[in-house]
Amino acid sequence: MKIVYVYDALCGWCYGFSPVITQFQEKYKDSLSFEVISGGMITGGRIGPIGEVASYISWAYKGVEKATGVKFGSEFLNKTLKNGDAIFTSVPTAIALSVFKNLDPNNNIRFASALQRAIYYDGIEPENLDAYGQIALKFGLDAKSFVLKMKDPLYKKLAEDDFKKSAELNVSGYPTIFIKINGTYQKIGSGYIPFSELKSNYLSIKKRMK
Repeated sequence: MKIVYVYDALCGWCYGFSPVITQFQEKYKDSLSFEVISGGMITGGRIGPIGEVASYISWAYKGVEKATGVKFGSEFLNKTLKNGDAIFTSVPTAIALSVFKNLDPNNNIRFASALQRAIYYDGIEPENLDAYGQIALKFGLDAKSFVLKMKDPLYKKLAEDDFKKSAELNVSGYPTIFIKINGTYQKIGSGYIPFSELKSNYLSIKKRMK
């Protein structure tokens, strides 16, 4: 059985859900494998300066904080968001995840969480490739090599494959969590849910399999 976590690094609710999915993996890592798929929330015509959506984010983040307990950092709120000129795009983060999955697939949940913290707490700009190298460094990878791989068209193709997979699974919002059993996908979570609910949904399916 495999947990398939469809998220987007720029999804605020996914940022709020990061501690939940991380806790879930830690509890069940010995009996389940885990895969993260980038949904591609902001691609194509949606890509643009963060200033275009700043008015929405400036109040929406408070709801995420209240519901999930995560905190958005001052570097994001008072610099990236207020400056408004950083390009908001899901593509570089998806490419970074594709590179990481190739190098260290067992830690892709943790890396996805680290990407979100870097954006929404530390305030990195999504197109800052060197910042992704520094995140990779924290996982014991070579930063320079990681950035070079991000420029390889192969990993952009793999990121686009993730976007297609998300569409094939009919994911309409993030986060969405599936359990894959014998080639079939069953949804066990959609939108932010607490750990207790995710655990209950998983155990319910596991019980039916016995």
